[in-house]
Amino acid sequence: MASTDLQPYRTQLLAGHWFSNLPCNLQDELLALAQLRPLAPGQRLFRRGDPPCGLYAVLDGTVRVGGTSESGKEALLMMMETPSWFGEISLFDGLPRTHDAFAETATTLLNVPQAALLALLQREPRYWRDFALLMSQKLRLAFIALEEMSLLPASQRLARRLLMIAEGYGETAERRRVIQLAQEQLALMLAVSRQTTNQILKELEAQGVLRLTYGEIEILDLERLRHAARRP
Repeated sequence: MASTDLQPYRTQLLAGHWFSNLPCNLQDELLALAQLRPLAPGQRLFRRGDPPCGLYAVLDGTVRVGGTSESGKEALLMMMETPSWFGEISLFDGLPRTHDAFAETATTLLNVPQAALLALLQREPRYWRDFALLMSQKLRLAFIALEEMSLLPASQRLARRLLMIAEGYGETAERRRVIQLAQEQLALMLAVSRQTTNQILKELEAQGVLRLTYGEIEILDLERLRHAARRP
């Protein structure tokens, strides 16, 4: 697909820190190589063990990234929303996908195929650093989550996760007040029971920190949520 076909998405992608900080030439190259990939709700993008298929950016909708054990227990790592990019691990090592990715809602993705990316990086090896920065951002988030899992109580981890989601996991400058996220999904992210998650959310709601509606969490008092998330 020609780059001009995807130019209308440039402004949307520039809302993300990673894409906006790329050299303009690399932005142009990615748009020139990319193609649109629509997904229906529940449709699989890839499963753990699938071969590499390139880099993705979320243009519309939500992608659920996680894994399921042989017993059926699910781990939900992240809900990817616009303008997030993902899929870079397999770009570096060429190994199979590490997790499952499904469309949570009707979703439109931008896909830069693996072979085209590798050809670009063969021509322009200086761009490897830019993709390394994308991967290091995810690695930083993973280390933070591991530390919090070991050291922080569930209530504090929940508050911190809500803040991270509201701030786009550090990818955008805009802070959202309304988060489209079911309590069950939040519980899976934190590896706690739905009952515990509901209890903590109800306590925050009673304190006027947030408001709960079906499938949504509205942040009413951002400063008090930050206080709840603060380490002792």
